[in-house]
Amino acid sequence: MVPMIFGITLITFSVVHLAPGDPVAVETEMSPKASAQARENLKKLYGLDKPVHIQYFDWLKRFVKLDFGTSFVDSKKVIDKITERIPITLAINLLSLFLILIIAVPIGVLSATKQYSLFDKLSTIFVFIGFSTPSFWLALLLMMLFGVTLGILPISGIQSLDVAGMSFFERLLDWAKHLILPVSISAFGGIAGLSRYSRSSMLEVIRQDYIRTARAKGLKESTVIFRHALRNALLPIVTILGLAVPGLIGGSVIFETIFAIPGMGLLFYDSAMARDYPTIMGVLVIGSVLTLLGNLLADISYALVDPRIRVSGGKN
Repeated sequence: MVPMIFGITLITFSVVHLAPGDPVAVETEMSPKASAQARENLKKLYGLDKPVHIQYFDWLKRFVKLDFGTSFVDSKKVIDKITERIPITLAINLLSLFLILIIAVPIGVLSATKQYSLFDKLSTIFVFIGFSTPSFWLALLLMMLFGVTLGILPISGIQSLDVAGMSFFERLLDWAKHLILPVSISAFGGIAGLSRYSRSSMLEVIRQDYIRTARAKGLKESTVIFRHALRNALLPIVTILGLAVPGLIGGSVIFETIFAIPGMGLLFYDSAMARDYPTIMGVLVIGSVLTLLGNLLADISYALVDPRIRVSGGKN
């Protein structure tokens, strides 16, 4: 993971600086009185007058000390800005992963055990809709329906303006109502994809010889499916679930911007528009670390799901 993190930082730092525009141009373009000397002073202040590779090594020296620098926009510490925003993004992504898991796996298992049934055909249609529907378009439609037309769900932020006068349970309910649409939209595509993977994995497992043997021994169908087949079918599902983490984190930029949720996604979008290089790099590095940790947790989950991996690992 460590070499990969450094590789990611090198690529992202290069891409960010190759993008057109720079912080000085963004800050001075609306100020016609800004002189060329003032622009040069800003470049020196931000360290942008140095070659890109020198800028990267300067940033890297700070990064190894867990110092992401200071924001160009408001002069706040980048780590403080991220610390303020990251709990919201993590909460939404964890809720989305949980929703994906508890809905997609049962749909996939039921579709596999009732192959070519009406439910299987309907779930297939759902998968195609889920894959082909853009999340930003779906978000706008649901905002119009539940927020504007029906008026039953809030369409921006994570809490109401009068939250200070609410009790604890009222605040909890208000928070839940604000998260219904973002979490549902974030999980929609993942549910469609993972349910299909679950179906394929389950179909492959239930055709194995040991499943036929278990049925021939007279075991209940529920025992065969949930005790023998499902556990072996979960291994590729865990893999896909771990790989879903980057998509969820990347999707945060879209739905947090649409719903005006003050998370890492909105912070990244605002920073990109302002060419705030330190904040952009900080958000990208934290997102990369979370992605790699998700893959690591997926690897650890293999051993929990499949005892054969624990046995082979112990022998080695």
